[in-house]
Amino acid sequence: MFNPTRDQARQFFFDTWRKYHAQQPLTDLEKITLTILAEHPEYHALLDQPERYVDRDYAPEHGDINPFLHLSMHLAIQEQLSIDQPVGIRDLYRQLCVQKQDEHAALHEVMDCLGEMIWHAQRYQTQPDPAIYFACLRGKLGLPEA
Repeated sequence: MFNPTRDQARQFFFDTWRKYHAQQPLTDLEKITLTILAEHPEYHALLDQPERYVDRDYAPEHGDINPFLHLSMHLAIQEQLSIDQPVGIRDLYRQLCVQKQDEHAALHEVMDCLGEMIWHAQRYQTQPDPAIYFACLRGKLGLPEA
């Protein structure tokens, strides 16, 4: 299983951005990542300055949003959608797209729920529970619990 360190994950985003600007060939994963990066112009200046941001800490208690976590969650969700895992995620995402009339906004709704599931697993020291993930998504759609 691929389990990069914080620095490796951050370096992947910096390297993808650098390779794109240098017009170097990208791997399939880098191509997917570049699509996500293009949807987040607010992070482009950060990606241009790896030496300044590679070690920066982002404290949510101070209102900081960790751009690397945000981008990583986008990447994780893209993978989930591509293989429909957990089973049913793709259908719920499509319903959110219809509801929001905006694919990126729908992805952020999914991200909220993914974050809730991860928070729950960390808080209670359990495995991530797709039931929590799906309950959150159904709630956003106004659907009854399964």
